[in-house]
Amino acid sequence: MDECPVFSKRNGGRSKTRHRRYPKDGRDAGVRGDFGKMRFQFWGQNLQHIGITDATARAGQHGATGAAADNIKHGHGLGGPRRTQIKGVCHMAAQIWYEDDGDLSVLDGKKVAIIGYGSQGHAHALNLRDSGVDVVVGLRPNSKSVEFAKEQGLEVKSVPEAAAEADVIMILAPDQYQKGIWENDIEPNIKPGAALAFAHGFNIHYGYIKPSEDHPVFMVAPKGPGHIVRREYVAGRGVPVVTAVEQDPRGDGWDLALAYAKALGALRAGAIKTTFKEETETDLFGEQNVLLGGVNKLVEMGFEVLTDAGYQPEIAYFEVCHELKMIVDLMNEGGLNKDRWSCSDTAQYGDYVSTVIDEHTRERMQYHLQRIQDGSFAKEFMDDQAAGAPKFKQLQEEYSNVRIEEVGPKLRAMFSWNNDAAKDADEANSFTGKIARAQVQ
Repeated sequence: MDECPVFSKRNGGRSKTRHRRYPKDGRDAGVRGDFGKMRFQFWGQNLQHIGITDATARAGQHGATGAAADNIKHGHGLGGPRRTQIKGVCHMAAQIWYEDDGDLSVLDGKKVAIIGYGSQGHAHALNLRDSGVDVVVGLRPNSKSVEFAKEQGLEVKSVPEAAAEADVIMILAPDQYQKGIWENDIEPNIKPGAALAFAHGFNIHYGYIKPSEDHPVFMVAPKGPGHIVRREYVAGRGVPVVTAVEQDPRGDGWDLALAYAKALGALRAGAIKTTFKEETETDLFGEQNVLLGGVNKLVEMGFEVLTDAGYQPEIAYFEVCHELKMIVDLMNEGGLNKDRWSCSDTAQYGDYVSTVIDEHTRERMQYHLQRIQDGSFAKEFMDDQAAGAPKFKQLQEEYSNVRIEEVGPKLRAMFSWNNDAAKDADEANSFTGKIARAQVQ
């Protein structure tokens, strides 16, 4: 593990050794761990040098002493939070919580309303229910989701009824519907002081939902789709989350957030502290510039360039789409370096000299980040949705008919490697397909 150059006192601030040390006194770094598949490094006063490979390991049980142990045990904002040092980003620190940091008794005697029963809604409702939390699902009476929720043994009421009796209300409808649900069904019925919870900060951050100051507002946002959140919980594991508190009138916002995250099973994997602003803006940026708007367009264009040059569509598909999963898996396991050293020297050299992604791309990313930060993107999206989503529907139609989609389904159906993907899709569609994208109808 390379030494962090920010803290190195040797070799002009950069070490040639393979040993990481931290400020001034040269203490060994503390607890190493996983946050999902991300690698990071804990450090704190007097932490012993101990390796932990299980993402759900509790740092306080593995060698921390004195003030460090107290900081780990009481990490949620009591003056000595447990921090992480992300390898290669030495100036940044993130606060992480695990199982011992959440107290389920905080939810004792409280009713939690889950508004929506789609991909995330079903996972939240079932996981909380199985953790002993009193759960009610809020849906419109004519929603197709009502029967699905009842089949799982859940209590189902209308959204106004669920909101009126809940102490915590988790809103899991799609972003474009949350404002209307809040104004029409929740705000007129919510109990004084009841907490509002979200799995994405969009509506709070951009001001589409403005709860009065007496309501705690927190976020628990899983870093995975709902069916995986449920599957991991049942298996005794968890999906990592990011969590934030926007309003904390009573001072119990973080206790509520961590209790909810624990009931969801998320603290088995880890919860990283963020803000509504940071979660919203980084989430939108990642979607628009890398995960969807970046990768999808690279794949589409790469396929078109190859097939336009006369190469077989099937071969082009394998080269620009199918192999992408293998590369992403390597990145997930060990970052960009593992991705590179797992490939041939020829592939590495081609990576280094490629000019497809250049400073112009950086400028475009910065432009889109600015539109996210100043609210332009949010306004464009919400205005279009309010008008019946004409632009959204046009773009959906346009991009569903790209050329790679003509060969992809046929090719995937021919190979055994698609079996797991088909099962995964069936598992997801059992909720998302039947329930029409979690809409509260």
